[in-house]
Amino acid sequence: MGAVLAVTLIGSAQAAELRLITWGGYAPDDVVAEFEKSTGIDVQVTLSNNEDMISKLRATGGSGFDLAQPSQDRIVGVQRQFNLYRPIDLSKINTDLIQPSMLKATKESTVLDNNVYGVPAVWGTSGLIVHNDVAGEVQDYTDLCKPDLAGKISYRLKRPTLIGFAFAMGENPFAAYNDTAEYENLLAKVEQKLIDCKANVKTYWTGGDQLLALLRTGEVKAAMAWDAGGWKLNAENADIRFIAPKSGALGWIDTFALPRKGENEDAAYQWINYVMQPEVAARITAAAGNFTASKGSEAFVTPTLRDAYNQSFDQQALENIKWYPPVPAGLETIEGRVLDRIQAAN
Repeated sequence: MGAVLAVTLIGSAQAAELRLITWGGYAPDDVVAEFEKSTGIDVQVTLSNNEDMISKLRATGGSGFDLAQPSQDRIVGVQRQFNLYRPIDLSKINTDLIQPSMLKATKESTVLDNNVYGVPAVWGTSGLIVHNDVAGEVQDYTDLCKPDLAGKISYRLKRPTLIGFAFAMGENPFAAYNDTAEYENLLAKVEQKLIDCKANVKTYWTGGDQLLALLRTGEVKAAMAWDAGGWKLNAENADIRFIAPKSGALGWIDTFALPRKGENEDAAYQWINYVMQPEVAARITAAAGNFTASKGSEAFVTPTLRDAYNQSFDQQALENIKWYPPVPAGLETIEGRVLDRIQAAN
């Protein structure tokens, strides 16, 4: 435990408080208590979500908090429009603790005017949850449309399904984000594929509990869904598991970002370096249900979750994750029309 508590105390005498705005589970009580004990810094936690973080920081012009945790695709547009954050000084972060592919993806998606505004904190993916009896034939999103799976599959009619099917069809939707005509042509192909696939769909799931129930009973044998749901089912039934599709799981990352008028930057960097330690990060995973970007933290989670994680992600699968970039204005309107047409098609 001594190694876990080894945190640099630079500036802690002057920096007595860290005001953190974050998601549920990202700052567990026991982790906060140990950080406070080891640094002398009092941590004030405000639970939030992307929209609420933006709203609170806009209302104050970027003050009131020292560290925030927006998703990586909610930083650049917000910064360009409202100037709520200050650049990250990567020299103050122990980047050796962070998964390189996630650090690279977050730097690329949060860079503006040559400044980086976010580093990775907690991540998750959507991919495939499968029963073992169909796992051999379901290796990618489009495999859900194989004829012998008719009536046995499920996915949401939401933008991740469009994105996932595009990648499985050999397209790169993220590369087309800034060319509306190209993106619409790409989505037209995906639209037809999903219309052709409708006969296979038991139901378009809308809530996680609904989907998990369908998978538990075997009414649905394969589905596009989140990794955490797959690992939960695997803990109940080893014949159900989450797999990363061949074309790549779709990944989201919640970051660490510095509000522009934060008063305690040093404490923010200390918190980042503290919670990225593998043993500490594993406790955040236990509380939040998602893994962090801490390299090697999977070795410290429960054996059941560790085995499920390792079954889902080898190093190649991790490096093949397709991380969501910022969404250009107007794109979701285009996608919404496509989804409506799929829903209405016979």
